[in-house]
Amino acid sequence: MSISATAQKNHDELFPNYKSVLKETDPEFIELFDNFAFDEVIAHGAMEVKARMKVILASLIACQTVNEYKAMMGAALNVGVTPVEVKEIVYQAVPYVGLAKVFDFLHATNEVLKSRGVALPLEDQSTTTPETRREKGLAVQKAAFGERIDQMYKTSPPDQVYIQEFLSANCFGDYYTRKGLDLKTRELLTFAMLLSLGGCEPQLKGHIQGNVNVGNGKDVLLAAITQLLPYVGYPRTLNALKCLNDFFD
Repeated sequence: MSISATAQKNHDELFPNYKSVLKETDPEFIELFDNFAFDEVIAHGAMEVKARMKVILASLIACQTVNEYKAMMGAALNVGVTPVEVKEIVYQAVPYVGLAKVFDFLHATNEVLKSRGVALPLEDQSTTTPETRREKGLAVQKAAFGERIDQMYKTSPPDQVYIQEFLSANCFGDYYTRKGLDLKTRELLTFAMLLSLGGCEPQLKGHIQGNVNVGNGKDVLLAAITQLLPYVGYPRTLNALKCLNDFFD
């Protein structure tokens, strides 16, 4: 077996002039993985390379694989994903993955950016104030989920309504309203993170609806699931496929 020409081309696009240590110590494994991840998988779906890399970065944060994240972040920058976009992917992960798990990725992102001569901090991307964050967040929520948001407020127990307020003001108001990534991209990244976390199938189904509402159809979601398969494995992939097929059935 050898690495296919297509796999080598796709790999070289992401990692130009890279010499793999594992290619010396584990050549058989590298041939298996590279032919699958950089040839077979990429052949399915029409996800262009920058979108694919954004989805993979979001997934790797959820999977808690900081070393692979740093490598793939470098690849993402190589193909044109901007420093602002990378930072926004990390920020977008906070309400879904949790700060405790995202903290190391923030430091890793800064480390990679500094190594490439990027001046920090980057330009501000916030569009809200403490006074407007809930109102603007609620508007984004309703753009993605419609009347379901009103229903969530109505059916929430009185002593838990504040969680709905947190979702509107913090999750959506503080993060979804930021510049740097559009709403369609943020919803797709959220889908990728929930898929990769595992055990979040109810939320994953909800965000399938959110993705459809903002313009990411079944083909886009299926492409994202496919591109993440080499990184998250088959169990989480199959769970995501079931959620996707149940929704569209």
